[in-house]
Amino acid sequence: MEKKFAFQFDDSTRILYKHYFGMITLEDIYSSWDYAFNNNIIPAGTRSFILDYREASFDIKIKEYHKIADYYADHLEVFKNCKIAIITQTPKDVVIPALVETKDKGYISKPFYSIEAAIDWVLK
Repeated sequence: MEKKFAFQFDDSTRILYKHYFGMITLEDIYSSWDYAFNNNIIPAGTRSFILDYREASFDIKIKEYHKIADYYADHLEVFKNCKIAIITQTPKDVVIPALVETKDKGYISKPFYSIEAAIDWVLK
């Protein structure tokens, strides 16, 4: 099975990094978070997430973007009041996170093109 995601936690900043690889579907997003929940990968007190799609691309229909926002809203026990930075490398891939941002409810998300900008934002 192809590896599509990896997690990394930074103790000093309390940021959980999630790196994606390859073509990413809605099911990949859901199953990777479910994996994190079921395996206690998200430490208590995590307040920021950086989702790194620089080595990935979305295979998601534009009209289905709201399903990502719905998933986060359905899991506010993890994401409530958290900042979620999404890093993409191409204009084509920034569309999905930009649309998700318009549906944020209970958490805050924002797309970025660089890791530095994402880190600055989540730490503010």
